[in-house]
Amino acid sequence: MSRAVRAVSTVVSPAGQRAKLLTFFFHRVLEKPDPMIPGEMHATQFDEALRWIGDQFRVLPPLEACERLATGTLPARAAIISFDDGYRDNHDVALPLLKRHRMTAAFFVATGYLGDGVQFNDRLTEAVRAHAGDSFDAGWLGLGILPTGDLPARLRTLHRLREGIKYLPPAERNQALERIESACGLAASRSARDRVMMTPEEVQVLAANGMEIGGHTVMHPILKSVDDDTAFEEIRLGRDALAALLPQPPRLFAYPNGKLGTDFDPRHADMARRAGFSYAFSTQRGAADARTDRMMLPRFMPWDRQALRFKLQALKVLLGR
Repeated sequence: MSRAVRAVSTVVSPAGQRAKLLTFFFHRVLEKPDPMIPGEMHATQFDEALRWIGDQFRVLPPLEACERLATGTLPARAAIISFDDGYRDNHDVALPLLKRHRMTAAFFVATGYLGDGVQFNDRLTEAVRAHAGDSFDAGWLGLGILPTGDLPARLRTLHRLREGIKYLPPAERNQALERIESACGLAASRSARDRVMMTPEEVQVLAANGMEIGGHTVMHPILKSVDDDTAFEEIRLGRDALAALLPQPPRLFAYPNGKLGTDFDPRHADMARRAGFSYAFSTQRGAADARTDRMMLPRFMPWDRQALRFKLQALKVLLGR
């Protein structure tokens, strides 16, 4: 069956002008499973996923793939692997596995969190993890009393809290997050041993090992939640910070959160172009082809943990389903 899926993928995504480019995207590769973030792969799963991807696709260096898409010279079954945000485990866990499979990937880094920074969603996860009660009073957010008595309830509450504050303006979101942390008995600061993001030096190690480093703003704002001047500066200054670390300024960019119309719109694509990026990625599900705007390249997040279903998901994306 896997050979059949590969054969159909070749027909759907042939070489040349009719080629399609499928971009897989991930955030983290944990050393071991974490029940509070079940959507993230751990090392064994990612190792298997790379094998499945390699069975079905030809994984290309990300910038090369983008340029070959633009010139109509992609091989059949072309694919990219990418990561968002800049987590420490991208260096510690994902990099050795990518090297084992002789694959490269793009790592889109929010530069303001490098080192000891912690993104809002991770702070929120740790707050809900630390909460000791069977319920959480989120009436002040209009969410009422939310259950936290067992793991499934805690995960549902985490999702509702995340959606409840994610689209607030950055200052208001941070105030809401601090209130949640306080109610859960969790201090906002973390010790060095709890570092979750890469250091600048670890980003340089990725680049030295042939990985592509791309922009992802400074503080990962949802671009539609801030004014245009702030949005452009976030994009530009993030690129400048990476340019200071790397042999060459980055040419690839990924929009934070990445949903067209909800998180960013065409004016932000123009900002990314003006900031110096050549290609930009959303999180819109799909595969790119010759007609795709190079500043609106789609990506696909694989969820299935079974080989055949994983491959069929990827094939469906190529088919536009």
